[in-house]
Amino acid sequence: MGYAKGRAKRRDILDQATALFGEAGYRGTSLREIAARCGISHPGLLHHFPTKESLLLAVLAHRDEVDQERVAAGSPAGAAALRRLVDLVALNQTRRGIVELFTVLSAEATAADHPAHDYFVERYRRITDEIEGAYAAAQSAGDLVPGVDPAGAARELIALMDGLQIQWLLGDPSLDMAAAVAAHLGTQLI
Repeated sequence: MGYAKGRAKRRDILDQATALFGEAGYRGTSLREIAARCGISHPGLLHHFPTKESLLLAVLAHRDEVDQERVAAGSPAGAAALRRLVDLVALNQTRRGIVELFTVLSAEATAADHPAHDYFVERYRRITDEIEGAYAAAQSAGDLVPGVDPAGAARELIALMDGLQIQWLLGDPSLDMAAAVAAHLGTQLI
């Protein structure tokens, strides 16, 4: 019973930290604010996450784990893997807080001294490699329009997805991010 309660509290802390980091950014949020929102003391929060940096990294890792499980379900490859990203973008349209968190933190993390700098450098390297691999598999299967370079297409797709998120967050009510990504992929996949 104690372990379940501890896991539930840890999940609540991650949820509240996600919301606050999304609202005020990493630097604009204190552990005391997160603890207060969770209804626990500052030392109680430190029991679960000994530093603000450890909490931030746990929030980011949790988001990536959830998203990776969704994208990798059924082990799609090539064009199917690329099309699965449209589903992730559609999901993100229902998770404004997560999108805000990612957008704010990825911008803040461009500073070399930000605690999530290395995380984002590695994340972008990893997802670029994964998406490039999906484009290359689509090319090998004959599912990619001739002349599309897998490496360039991977970077363009990531830039499109990130750019759409910023426009969506800034209040473009007519923006359907998933439809835009699907239309882009439709110009590249056979």
